[in-house]
Amino acid sequence: MSDMFQKVLVANRGEIAVRVIQSLRELGIASVAVYSTADRHSLAVKLADEAICIGDSPAVKSYLNMQNIVSAAILTGADAIHPGFGFLSENALFAQLCADAGIIFIGPKPETITRMGDKAQARATMEALAVPVIPGSHALTTLADAQAAAGTLGYPVMLKAAAGGGGKGIRLLATEAALRADFPAAQGEAKAAFGDDTMYLEKVITSAKHIEVQVLRDQAGHTTIFPERDCSLQRHSQKVVEESPCATLSAAGRAHLQQLARTIADGIDYLNAGTIEFLMDQEEHFYFMEMNTRIQVEHPITELVTGVDLIAWQIQIAAGTPLMLAETLPVLGAAIECRVNAEDPARDFQPATGAITALRLPSGLGVRVDCGIQAGDTITPYYDAMLAKVIVHAATRQQALAKMQRALREFDLRGLQTNVAFQQALLASPAVLSGDTTTNYIGETFLTQWQSEVAG
Repeated sequence: MSDMFQKVLVANRGEIAVRVIQSLRELGIASVAVYSTADRHSLAVKLADEAICIGDSPAVKSYLNMQNIVSAAILTGADAIHPGFGFLSENALFAQLCADAGIIFIGPKPETITRMGDKAQARATMEALAVPVIPGSHALTTLADAQAAAGTLGYPVMLKAAAGGGGKGIRLLATEAALRADFPAAQGEAKAAFGDDTMYLEKVITSAKHIEVQVLRDQAGHTTIFPERDCSLQRHSQKVVEESPCATLSAAGRAHLQQLARTIADGIDYLNAGTIEFLMDQEEHFYFMEMNTRIQVEHPITELVTGVDLIAWQIQIAAGTPLMLAETLPVLGAAIECRVNAEDPARDFQPATGAITALRLPSGLGVRVDCGIQAGDTITPYYDAMLAKVIVHAATRQQALAKMQRALREFDLRGLQTNVAFQQALLASPAVLSGDTTTNYIGETFLTQWQSEVAG
């Protein structure tokens, strides 16, 4: 085992930066916050032991500026960098830059980030490990290639960016006419978001759930597999509500899913925290979608149903500490997370900006709020719309749903529009109460009903 870090730079902003700073403090490690000019008065800056400005408000000049972040780490004497999620968290070049500067990147090896980040490489890897993948195409750069691939797969198909995630560059296409119309725009989105316009197609598996598995793996190859998360409640391919465990998954299905996750983590010699995402059809067949080589937004629900601090383990594994957890962990109760976003769901989730004039957060037994905002903050258009996450834990799913409704009712943010009322209505819908939702539930069923009720 190597010595624990003395100082860690947090290369992120908002609630995840606050979350990492909290774990660092509990481990007795000094923290360095980085910030853009727009974030100079942020909660993360106030909570960190040190803070350093890394550039102007646009992310490309600050949170995506690799050279400035590495320079900030050298300047402040940080031993390691925690990338959080988004921004540079899955950038192999950044991980390599850290290594070249003698700074430990808290995450997997650069080659693993590359291998899992390139969707074509990831698919080939899964096929070699005998892990089922969604039928799909190889890398596509032209409309003609895409038309040929879609003809082979059969419609409907999902068009995706080979280099990305987070809902960017994704289109659900039911016809060749739709492919012709949408391919250039999706390719442009991919180029703008990831600097790479390579695309690929996947066959659409209808009535599917989005099920993912959190893994931790240390430098000696010890692997811990966590209970699954159900992230089926999505809009525009972005998660809205997540829960653990999945309400409808059988014990046999869970065992099979965990074995697939172990096969992948061990098969690619993974290091640190990662999440493997699957689609599950109605017969509980699992198809690999992608592996996120970082901590996820929804990691708190896993923490609550296992009692494990995932961020602390990320830091400890990076420092060489052996993983001292069981190979699989039992589920303790049920946890649900709602993402509170600055947006107007009645207007197709248009982002909201402005000053937060007042803020009251929910509290009480089994309620956790991961939050990077304070009253007086100004929400700018430069970054993601997520303001906070409300997470609840209870003995049963039914109790967790009731607790979440209570918590959302207590969540009071003034000054700009949020999606809290939308979340309350969503969680009260019969399909969500039964747990029988699929990835298209919000987009195809719930949203139009809710919008017409709000408008009426």
